[in-house]
Amino acid sequence: MMTSGEAQAERNPVLMIAIAVAVLLSAGILWWLSADLILVAAYVAGLVVLALVALAAGRMLARGKAEELAPPDWSVTVTAIEQPGMAVAITDRANRLTCANTLHSEWFGATTAPPNLPVDRESLERLTRTAREAWRDGSADAGQLRRDDGTPGWHATAERAGRGEDYLIWRIGKLMAADPAGEISGLISGPLGQLLSQAGIETALVGPDGLVRAAGPGFAQRGSGDPSATLAGQKFVSFLRTDDRDRMFFAREGSKGPPQTLVQVPLHDPDAERIPGADKAPSLMLLLESGVGIGGGQEGPGAAATPQLEALLGALPLGLAMTDRDGRFLFGNPAFQRAIGRDGKGMPQYPSDLVVREDKGALADAVRRFGKGPASSGDMAVRLREAPDDPVSLGLAGVRGLGEAAVLLSLADSTEETKLKRQVAQATKMQAVGQLAGGVAHDFNNVLTAIIGYCDLMLLRHTPGDSDYDDIQQVKANSNRAASLTRQLLAFSRQQTLQPKVLQLPDVVSEVSQLLKRLLGENIELKVRHDRDLGPVRADPQQLEQVVVNLAVNARDAIQSRGDGRGKLTLATRRVSARDVRAMGSDIIPVADYTVLVAQDTGGGIPPEKIGKIFEPFFTTKEQGKGTGLGLSTVYGIVKQSGGFIFADNVQALSGQAEGARFTIYLPVHDAPEMEVESAAAEAEPDAGGASAWSGGGRILLVEDEDMVRAVAERALARSGHTITTACDGEEGLAAIANGGEFDLILSDVVMPGMDGPTMVKAIRQQRPDLPVLFMSGYAEEQLRKEIDVADMHFLAKPFSVKQIGDKVGRILGKVAQ
Repeated sequence: MMTSGEAQAERNPVLMIAIAVAVLLSAGILWWLSADLILVAAYVAGLVVLALVALAAGRMLARGKAEELAPPDWSVTVTAIEQPGMAVAITDRANRLTCANTLHSEWFGATTAPPNLPVDRESLERLTRTAREAWRDGSADAGQLRRDDGTPGWHATAERAGRGEDYLIWRIGKLMAADPAGEISGLISGPLGQLLSQAGIETALVGPDGLVRAAGPGFAQRGSGDPSATLAGQKFVSFLRTDDRDRMFFAREGSKGPPQTLVQVPLHDPDAERIPGADKAPSLMLLLESGVGIGGGQEGPGAAATPQLEALLGALPLGLAMTDRDGRFLFGNPAFQRAIGRDGKGMPQYPSDLVVREDKGALADAVRRFGKGPASSGDMAVRLREAPDDPVSLGLAGVRGLGEAAVLLSLADSTEETKLKRQVAQATKMQAVGQLAGGVAHDFNNVLTAIIGYCDLMLLRHTPGDSDYDDIQQVKANSNRAASLTRQLLAFSRQQTLQPKVLQLPDVVSEVSQLLKRLLGENIELKVRHDRDLGPVRADPQQLEQVVVNLAVNARDAIQSRGDGRGKLTLATRRVSARDVRAMGSDIIPVADYTVLVAQDTGGGIPPEKIGKIFEPFFTTKEQGKGTGLGLSTVYGIVKQSGGFIFADNVQALSGQAEGARFTIYLPVHDAPEMEVESAAAEAEPDAGGASAWSGGGRILLVEDEDMVRAVAERALARSGHTITTACDGEEGLAAIANGGEFDLILSDVVMPGMDGPTMVKAIRQQRPDLPVLFMSGYAEEQLRKEIDVADMHFLAKPFSVKQIGDKVGRILGKVAQ
């Protein structure tokens, strides 16, 4: 085989001739200068040697390069990656499957390459992120993966490899379900079982059917004569017998052997009776020779057990503790300490020290009763000092033959379960309060509609300067203030009427920046920062301004309540991409692009015990009379109704103390093109040929169950020249149509007793499909449009004035006339 150097030499004969001529010429010059033949010969020989060395080096380099460029032998790789119980796949930069072992082909198919495995959406995103991190960092761990049906499936890792680091090696192993019983089987069948046997304690794991699943070497020796026998599948009671005094012995030893004391430890939590299938849990059986104890006469907590029994109880997933006859703690395993909230703090002296003051007496009596009475078991509900709001079930069992130990206590570690229950309870409470607030605001809007309407009607009969004119104006102004309060309640319950537009958050902040400076005062510095390339959001600009103002007022009050009242409020907008959200690993925020508003102050932060309640309505930390408790609840409602998310946390200073509070609002980026005229704004502005072109009266069917609202609407529309037919509910309105009434417009409330407005309109449309309808309600228009499937539907928000209802009806009838 010809090397690349040889090939190049053959392809360049002129170069070889030129080199030879140069050598002869340089030798001739050297002879002419020195006239020394020996020197010339040595010079030529040196050049020949250098040429031979260069030729040999070129051949070696070419051979190495040829070997480097040779394609890899994948058959050797396939043989090398065959690992028992582990699926291995090799992919290239394009995530194409280059090589895989047999197990990978069996699990996922011969053509399926990571990260595109048959897993659920979340696991697929995690695999994609793992591939990206492995290419960047060299290796990454995808963690646990779930199948398409949501069940646990595999665990995967990825590692970059290859001469050019152009491949990823994926290693995927199956997840094994947790098996506490299997772990305990291995413990008692191994050296731990031997140690316990030497201490006079024989162990066996017995299923609910009474059959042995595993046995310690000592139990196997004394039960069958063979220490290596598994005894699996045999009846546990067949290895024991009792005498006429109810003493228990091994059947093979008979009464010649020492009597035994049986202690049964169920391997499930105290609430097992209420959990379906919990009765299938196995039990750990301890057989102790008479006189064998776990105390040794030591006193005080922690002087409890032999190291062998303590190690066994410490390995159990159930929280277990033991007390003596006087109720003093002898021992508590780590699971028990976690369950009582004292992980790493050690055990108290008495069980009554764990519970609230009201439960101390009952628990102390129960421990004393089980310790001194006959061997029995039971459970009782107690409230722990670390979590007094959540009762737990504490199991108690009287045991005998364990030396000083007399009572076995059992308690499951329910920390995560308790946290989940609190979160669910908090969410349920917020939803219930929101529904209540929405209902109250809706009913209050009806009252305000009547008050504002009557004020408008009275103002039509008075002129400025009359004695009553200013009083009526004052009543109307106060009514409008009350209407703003109902809007706050509706904002919290996410039922307020919004007029969303596509906008940029920096524009909203700029609109209120001058107002914020006046609100904050001279002692509080306002800083505003904006990211570039922020995505547009779709929201109501006035409501977003209210969000910014409410956050600023809260920051001002927090800063003024500490020190000299000096501080800083920072408003910042940021751009958060879908990749950033995915990297956050949040279970709350969906993966998408967001524009974020951050409001951070230096007011000392929010107390940890109150941070979970700040968004609740009427919750305030201010003095009485200085806050309604609706500011942050309104912010929460506006953000949620706009499709966003809000989070509150504390910012830590360098000293470790809370420097201030930080509110972070995520609003989804609006991808659709902005409409030149929003639908809500289009309805708010008069059309050409609309209200101004409407000159005749219309025939209107007015359906409203509130007498006050119905009377105001009737008088307001009658003044505009319309002919009004009234109905107090949906059935009466439907009857008016069925009796041959001819109408140009239906004006109806939405929520009414009996037949509601949408149901009535759908029935009327079967006879009059072209009849327009105007719904009036205190609930949000967007929410109603989602729930009401009615064509050619218009909306009027309560409370409304006489002019607003007249203009709205005029525009609708004007469009119909066109």
